[in-house]
Amino acid sequence: MLNRRTYFIREHVGHFKLTDTYDILDPEQNEHLGYATETTPKWIQYLRLLTKKRNTPISLVVRPLNDERPVLRLERGWTFLRSTVNVFDAQNSKIGYFKSKLFSLGGGFHVYTAADVRVAEVKGNWTGWDFTFVSATGQTIGTVTKKWAGLGKELFTTADNYMISLEDMGSMQAASAALLLAAGLAIDAVFNEQH
Repeated sequence: MLNRRTYFIREHVGHFKLTDTYDILDPEQNEHLGYATETTPKWIQYLRLLTKKRNTPISLVVRPLNDERPVLRLERGWTFLRSTVNVFDAQNSKIGYFKSKLFSLGGGFHVYTAADVRVAEVKGNWTGWDFTFVSATGQTIGTVTKKWAGLGKELFTTADNYMISLEDMGSMQAASAALLLAAGLAIDAVFNEQH
């Protein structure tokens, strides 16, 4: 699941839902790869009825389609000005983290390894929903976009459907794909939630 270059993320539609669920698909083969589900404790979910979701803790788990064992987990604690999201692998080892920018008109966040090395930046804008993963050396290594998903569908649903596309990174593909897939999910599930 983590050795791919493209992922289509489809949010489950629901009114008055307290948690988010996303299907993860291979757009080239039209194959369902897995899903990401929010596993935040119930008391925090109910607290969101009184406060903004973007300030409360969130836990998001990524699982392959036919396996209950997570391959990735994203965790964010309480937040007010800046968010930090930790990313863990299948062995529950921290593989990296994201830190939101403090002052940014366009939006985005920085991507770090577990050893605190900044490896990428996610740049973009929330209104156009176009984001670019830029490496520390300035190269574009991936994109997240909603444009191709279909305008009509976007107008009649609150669900976010988007494509994550990654450049070929050779032997580093699986490790890079894990962190960038998590970053793509974090754009919507963690950093973009406004309710």
